Amino acid sequence: MTGQFEGALGIEDVLAREGVYVGATAGVSMWPLLRHRRDTVVVEPCAGRLRVHDVPLYRRGDAYVLHRIVEVRPDSYVICGDNCVEKERGVTDEQILGVLAGLYRDDRPVSLDSRAYRAYVRAWCALYPVRRIWKRARAKAARALRSAKRRA
Repeated sequence: MTGQFEGALGIEDVLAREGVYVGATAGVSMWPLLRHRRDTVVVEPCAGRLRVHDVPLYRRGDAYVLHRIVEVRPDSYVICGDNCVEKERGVTDEQILGVLAGLYRDDRPVSLDSRAYRAYVRAWCALYPVRRIWKRARAKAARALRSAKRRA
């Protein structure tokens, strides 16, 4: 999820003071895992390097971003939202504020250790090439349709 979180000001301070940040998300970049302003995330400070499939909360300029790690490099991470097709390269440990430790869907906790969650992550990441082709083809078709409507 890219953008502002509920109570986004001072997430770093909340993590430092409380050891945990709990808040609603905004945006659709992590759909279907996280729904815009409907789900709540629990973020904790990270201890050490993160792994593939972890979901860090990090800073990109003035925005807070919560996206999944798809590749770990020696000095950075490659990160992509579950509903995104473009990967973000070069995210460093210094940018990362914390890591997703839990979430609530409709006030029900979702265990990140559950078999269902792990299966979702594996399947969703494995389908990335298909999603990328589909989203790009759909965008190209939409552009062609708009262009045809303008010419008509």
